[in-house]
Parts: sequence; structure tokens; C-alpha cells
Amino acid sequence: MRHRGILRIHFTTEDLARTHLVDVPDAMWETVLSLHILRGRAGRAVFGEWRRRVRGDLYRRGAVGAVRERLFSVVPETGYFPDFLTPPEGLLGLEAGLEAVCGAPSRRIAAELERLGNENDASSWVSALAGRGTRTLSEFAETLRIYHEAALRPYWADIRSRVHTDRALRARQLREGGIGAVLGGFAPHMRWRAPVLEADYPVDKELYLDGRGVLLVPSYFCWRYPVSFADPELPPTLVYPVEHDLQWLASGPSSGRADAALGRLLGPTRAAVLQATIVGLTTGELAEHVGISAAGASQHATTLREAGLITSRRQANRTIHVLTALGSALLAQREPGDRPGPGPRAETGLL
Repeated sequence: MRHRGILRIHFTTEDLARTHLVDVPDAMWETVLSLHILRGRAGRAVFGEWRRRVRGDLYRRGAVGAVRERLFSVVPETGYFPDFLTPPEGLLGLEAGLEAVCGAPSRRIAAELERLGNENDASSWVSALAGRGTRTLSEFAETLRIYHEAALRPYWADIRSRVHTDRALRARQLREGGIGAVLGGFAPHMRWRAPVLEADYPVDKELYLDGRGVLLVPSYFCWRYPVSFADPELPPTLVYPVEHDLQWLASGPSSGRADAALGRLLGPTRAAVLQATIVGLTTGELAEHVGISAAGASQHATTLREAGLITSRRQANRTIHVLTALGSALLAQREPGDRPGPGPRAETGLL
């Protein structure tokens, strides 16, 4: 997304109290934003291999034509796309999101598609979709489903893990500094100058929350700058990019290291360290919580990280260790009698 303006989100005290951060990836936002990534060249170091794999998978499925005709016509390479494509039901999963897309009022769909303008290379398809002609919303939804299967489902565990890590770090910011620390922690993507949150954006836009608060949605396929609804009357939502990993699709030697590390995971101490990372802790905090030395906590954290069960992120002058989706799944599969003692309590309320 090319930015030429500034988005300014104006908060009141009531808005700050009603601001929430989701803890799961939104299937519809990820699907739509990934179409931007697939069509463009942005983030080549992160998404280059992903683009190659997805294009190959779409060819094998015989879905390239449908994706180009139906999806590319409605989701341009950059800029505006219709709000009805990203309903709040996307947080409940792909099928719930697609059902909401198909259930959107005809008048709304037509109005939002009209905003695409005449720069579209498939205006006949857009017209048919707006009028619910022979090419219906159900056909469009089926193409979205096929695309999601090729472009996102194989990588969903990685996407979910990144969102989980981001949420844990935001929860820590909330504990230590309140909602102001959370909003201030979005730099460099956004700038918190109370009571206004600023972000680079394709156009200049003022969004007054008026007591509604804002839903903060972390996204893997959101690239560099946040995204919001075009319609200011919709529930305020701000989709922002999580931290990306240049090696997220790497294969080869690292998998061997992970297998070896997994074999060393047995033992109550390391299990306790893993459990403690649920809410995100520093090495010193891990040591204090489990009752071991800082050197021992660092060694256990290294093994867990090599196995893909935790991730470690720099935050200011500290390193925070956070449970990944794989680590969470491993904890969930442990027998009740084998579980370590309870770790730190997860935050409730705002986040």
C-alpha cells in the first residue's frame, strides 16, 4: 500500500476504555490482504517464496483464471477494496466470514463496488456481482474458499503463531504501562500523540471514535502500514502488521535442529519454562518464576526456541520469550498428571 496521507484516529477517555485487541488472526482480512501481497512486489524478502508456492498451487488446482477474473477485479493491487469483504465474522473462521459476505445487503455491495471506479480490468464481472446476476455471490465465495485453501491454509499455523506472539507482547505493555503504552508500542507503523493515533495512509483521513473504541486486529499479510474500513460508520477497526520473519518458509537444516531439540524437551523444569512463556517473560523473570539460575533459564529458552515452541523478541533493552502456536498445542496435549504448576495469570479485560 502506497501512502500519500495520514490517518488520524481521535480517542476520548471512553474510547480508550473500549479499545480491544483480538488474539486470533482474522480469516477474511488475511485472505483479502494476501491478495494485495500476491499481486504486488512488496515485501519480496518475506513473501517472495510464498508467492512462488501459491501461484504454483493455484495453477495445479486450475484456479488461476477464476482468481484473476473474480478476486483480482474486486481486490485491486493497491488501495481501496470493498468493506463487505472483511466482516467481523472473519474472526470466527473462514466459513463464518464467507457466510457473512454472501449475506451482505445487495444495496451495500453495489455501492461499495461502485467505488472501485472504472480502472478495473473486469468491469463486467464486477457489474454481475453487484447485480447478483448469473455470476452470483456464491460463486465469488467459492473462489475465495479455493484461494484460501491454496494461499493461507498451509501457512495458518505460522500466521496464528505470529498473532499470538504479538498479543502476548501487547498484553505485557498493558500490564506495565496501560493502554497508552500499548498504543505507543505500535511505532514505527503508528505514532501515539495522545489523544490521537497517527499512521501513514493512502489518503488523509480523520476518524473520530465518538465513544465506540477501536478493535485492533494484528495481521500477518498487512504490510508496513495499517488498514481500516473505508466507511467511517462501520465499527472502528484497525488492522496492523505483526513482526515478520524472513525465514518463515525456510526448510532444510533448521528442521533437523528442531527435531533434535524436541527430543531434549523431557523434564519438569523445561516444561515449567514452557508453561511460563504463555504471557511473555524475560529471561530473568523465567528464572525467578521457575526457581532456576538466569543461565539455566537462558539455556532452556534456547532449546525451546530451536524446537519452535517459543519465540524471542527484543523489546527496548530486553528479550521477551513467548509461547508459539506449536508450543501451545504441545501443552494442550500433555496428560493432566504431567502438567507443570500453573504459570503467571493471563491478562483479562482490555486485551
